[in-house]
Amino acid sequence: MNSTKTKNQKQNILGAFLSDWRQNIIYIGFLVIFVIFAITLNDKGFLNPNNLLNIVRQTAMIAVMAIAMTFVLSAGEIDLSVGAVAGLTTVTVALAIAAAGPVAGVLAGLATGIAVGVVNGWLTTRVGIPSFLTTLAMMGIAKGIAMWLSDTAAVPILSQNFAWIFGGGSIGRIPVLLFWVLALGFIGHVLLRRTGFGRRVLATGGSETASRYSGIDTSNIKFKVLVMSSAAAALAGMFYAGRLQSGRFQLGEGDELSVIAAAVLGGTSLFGGKGTVIGTIVGALMIGLINNGLILMGLEFSQQLIARGGIIILAVALSQKRS
Repeated sequence: MNSTKTKNQKQNILGAFLSDWRQNIIYIGFLVIFVIFAITLNDKGFLNPNNLLNIVRQTAMIAVMAIAMTFVLSAGEIDLSVGAVAGLTTVTVALAIAAAGPVAGVLAGLATGIAVGVVNGWLTTRVGIPSFLTTLAMMGIAKGIAMWLSDTAAVPILSQNFAWIFGGGSIGRIPVLLFWVLALGFIGHVLLRRTGFGRRVLATGGSETASRYSGIDTSNIKFKVLVMSSAAAALAGMFYAGRLQSGRFQLGEGDELSVIAAAVLGGTSLFGGKGTVIGTIVGALMIGLINNGLILMGLEFSQQLIARGGIIILAVALSQKRS
């Protein structure tokens, strides 16, 4: 009897360890990849502070969109339009700044994101079109509008103050983008983990039917997270515009895949009911770390795609597996 009890206790301890290990795979994976690159690419400047800060600059936009995507996925929905909305925002911001100044540019950028989010949310929650199809269609619409407004040409950002605040500036050697990510990450974490809204988001994604019977307006929750996602994409678009000092419809193209991958790598479930903002930010940094390391290795772009995809699949598979 005692031997059986001892055996069961050992199995429970082992099961708990394996569960924690898999849940924290993003942090373990990030550390392992960082150490491998630090050792193998030390002679190519991987640990150079400028290179590490460039990783932050290059992944900040993905991180910002992924924070909001955490809420969308946790609620059981998805948003494929974030990259196109970011590109559209760069154009509307640049045109508004040229016409009426930087304040008008900020307002135009936020209005772009909110307007797209309202349309996505209304079509999904009121008309009943699945968010996958709604946002897939919006991806094409947003890109088309951006091409039409800009006549497929780059539109310069004519305000240095805007460029400094939204992506181009640094405080000492620290890029302003890092402060943006930390601030938005803190707000997102508190909102998801410490507020009633966050609990309702997780409940909606965990079981929409049960949530509805509990008195939660699940349609309203889904509407809000889709608006949040588009607003975050618009903010990321402003960061693109500020960092590159131009508005171009190509900016943000394909980002939706990296954004979703960052959230899932961080521990957010594609099926809803589970999400973590801190893990999402680490997931975004991990994607940037992989991209940077593969470039320093001198791999061709096709080889980078293969290696990056394989690493992401492995990390997601390990994090999703259960004993």
